[in-house]
Amino acid sequence: MEEAKINHLLLIGGSAGSLSVLLEVLPRVRLTSSVAIVIIVHRKNTPDSLLSELLASRSGLKVKEIEDKEPLCGGEVYMAPADYHILFETNGTIALDFSEKVNFSRPSIDVAFSSAAEVYKEKLICLLLSGANADGVSGLKEVKAAGGCIRVQDPATAETPYMPQQAVQHIPGIGVLKTSEMAAFINALS
Repeated sequence: MEEAKINHLLLIGGSAGSLSVLLEVLPRVRLTSSVAIVIIVHRKNTPDSLLSELLASRSGLKVKEIEDKEPLCGGEVYMAPADYHILFETNGTIALDFSEKVNFSRPSIDVAFSSAAEVYKEKLICLLLSGANADGVSGLKEVKAAGGCIRVQDPATAETPYMPQQAVQHIPGIGVLKTSEMAAFINALS
């Protein structure tokens, strides 16, 4: 089973203002086969949405949009598709879900963080970026309670600071990273 090879699963959640952070950080990431990254960003469901191709071309990493029941493999970057929640299953696959929006969003960062916390526990690292609502905050609390590692973008460096600021206000002692520190943090996971 591929999941057993993953030492760490990194989930990155963001909304308004997070694309610029991803475009700055991902080119400096050196991903090994022991780490998988899943990116959950709020975006519109349009037929010309080529976000995974943009991130792949700018970073040199293998970036692909998640397909239902896809096995999670180390050394790869996965994008949550627009208009679907993502759920992590104990057999190492990712499922797509079209249930109600959470925090006005689908995909919801909270849904992804919470689902991953149940399966990956201390192997899970979650990073919350710039955004305009509180999606991700309750999920970060669940990750922390399950033994995972949580970080948030320094609100002072966020284009839209509301989302990371909510995490800082509601989760005592959460680790804060400047954009310039994120690649080194991710590379240390390998």
